[in-house]
Amino acid sequence: MRIGTILQGKGTRVATVRPDATVTELLTVLSENNIGAVVVSEDGSSIAGIVSERDVVRHLHDRGAEVLGAPVSSIMTAEVRTCPPEANVDDLRQAMTTHRIRHVPVVADGRLAGIVSIGDVVKSSIDILETEKASLVDYLHR
Repeated sequence: MRIGTILQGKGTRVATVRPDATVTELLTVLSENNIGAVVVSEDGSSIAGIVSERDVVRHLHDRGAEVLGAPVSSIMTAEVRTCPPEANVDDLRQAMTTHRIRHVPVVADGRLAGIVSIGDVVKSSIDILETEKASLVDYLHR
């Protein structure tokens, strides 16, 4: 299965924040969208970084409440792993597990085209296994 197939099911909408948005504004986006990470982007299509709930918690611990007024760019991960829609789900699952990454932006033609979480990837793998199981059970009952 390809990542593009996951995006067809879940959609291609990606929540973004500008690098100069405050961490408090970031928390609003995370909460309102019930998500765990946001792509940092100047224009909604390029990727300057990614920032997650964990980033906020770590920086709150290190810097205290002052971080809430700081720009998102001060806590984001600037080196972002991305994948194309043609990427294989199994390969991405392995990379996400190996590198302990929970969210991967999808890039097509140099533009942000979606985002997948480890939950999306695991769910697609489970769906495939259940389909294969049903086929085997059907075959055995013939």
